[in-house]
Amino acid sequence: MRLNNIVEGIEGVAFMAFAFLTPFLRARRAKWGATDAEVKTKLPGDELMPHPKWGFTHAVTVKAPPAEVWPWIVQIGQGRGGFYSYEFLENLVGCDIHNADRIIPDFQNLKVGDAIKLAAKVPGLPVAVVELNHALVLHVKADTLITSGAKFGEATPQKYFGTNWLWVLEKIDARTTRLISRFLIDYSPGLGSRLTYGTCLVEPISFVMSRKMLLGIKQRAEAARKV
Repeated sequence: MRLNNIVEGIEGVAFMAFAFLTPFLRARRAKWGATDAEVKTKLPGDELMPHPKWGFTHAVTVKAPPAEVWPWIVQIGQGRGGFYSYEFLENLVGCDIHNADRIIPDFQNLKVGDAIKLAAKVPGLPVAVVELNHALVLHVKADTLITSGAKFGEATPQKYFGTNWLWVLEKIDARTTRLISRFLIDYSPGLGSRLTYGTCLVEPISFVMSRKMLLGIKQRAEAARKV
């Protein structure tokens, strides 16, 4: 294990602790890096989750064209290129993530219907949209129940879950791209679902990991331009 991963993990824990202690900053975190226009704009895949319980839109400017940012996005996933976030923290909870620092040709041909795993022992999120050099959308239907097995099961009215996680690349000019990430979630009513999927637990963690992921993609895409 690299010392750098441990140091970054400590940084991630500190950010999460601050996020947990500042729920009053949730609205600001929900649009980290994004303009008001980007928060309000309709993105590919939004129609798949029309009534989310909550969500966020994050964004970062990358000094590279979309075609050079896309390969990093399309290879994300456990057992693939990782998520470019806090690898130490992900592996601390058994995700078995290994962040790539290079483009991996074997993972560049993602198709609708494929699945992206977040961890080794959980079901993969189905790929709903793939638009070359522009958009990747992972989508779990809001009438889907996550089981303890290796696949999604049928929901009940009392217990269901759905989510959208998407990345969109918008060209600014020949050398600059806006990378936008949006996460939307819906779930069954009830205290258990709110505690499991609601803002109190998921929002602070997802904010910290999403922010680091976007910065990780930015760093890799920009560094590759200098090689």
